[in-house]
Amino acid sequence: MVSLKSALSFVLLAGTTSISSAFTAAPRYHAVGTTSSSNSCLFMGWGPDPIWSSSSVENTQMGNLSKECVVVNLEIPPETAKEFSVPGQYVQLRPNEDTKPIFLAIASPPDAENARFEFLIKKTDDNTWLTDGSATTLEVSQVLGGGFPVKEELDSLKYDFPCQNILLFAAGSGISPIRSAIESGDLQTSGARTARLYYGARTEADLSFVDKFPAWEKSGVEVVPVLSQPSESWQGRTGYVQNALEEDGVPVPRNTGALMCGMKGMTEAITDILTKAGTFEGRILTNF
Repeated sequence: MVSLKSALSFVLLAGTTSISSAFTAAPRYHAVGTTSSSNSCLFMGWGPDPIWSSSSVENTQMGNLSKECVVVNLEIPPETAKEFSVPGQYVQLRPNEDTKPIFLAIASPPDAENARFEFLIKKTDDNTWLTDGSATTLEVSQVLGGGFPVKEELDSLKYDFPCQNILLFAAGSGISPIRSAIESGDLQTSGARTARLYYGARTEADLSFVDKFPAWEKSGVEVVPVLSQPSESWQGRTGYVQNALEEDGVPVPRNTGALMCGMKGMTEAITDILTKAGTFEGRILTNF
């Protein structure tokens, strides 16, 4: 397998420091209030009705070198920070009650003492009010979803075989909740448990959080970027993450668990490969 260092040479030479030093909106602070709204029903039927609170945008930064994603840091109410306890949980955001909210997995790890959430957001026509860097105040819902049930499914002995290997799968901005899981420490990869992240993107420039890869590797997570449209200089894996899994195989399936976030086709293909190999279906975790 080509080393991560050589595979990412193109990205690093391009200057990953620019990921955290792009355009910044000046923060504006204000009193936090909480409201609920009868016309704020959940779209797509996810979870309970939102309870809205005021929040402030601290800064908006470039999320990758292709500039197709942005990283938004949001100051949220302390009680909202305390609600975030499991990586993979999400919130709704909106600029006002007249705008359809968007659903965003929290990219930062849970920290009840830090009233700030970080998000990685792919730019679309429906979220320019947030991704263009002009927003200063937003409405944020309570923390929603159960997140990745790592403790219940991977740490317990309910399957009679301990989980000694964790496979992580992400595509595009789906890296957000996976990053949260890695940096939370919940995966317990500093000991005998191994972990490997397959991270899919189109090109080198579409990879996000590249500057964090060395720290993830140091914590025990092997990072395997997989590009579907790489440049000629790319020396790493190519294709799609499910193809890379097929090529590598599943290590000791009954002792393996998985976390994944990405498009439906990817998650279905990975689930099929894992279950056919012998991984317990209950140990294949998604955050939605």
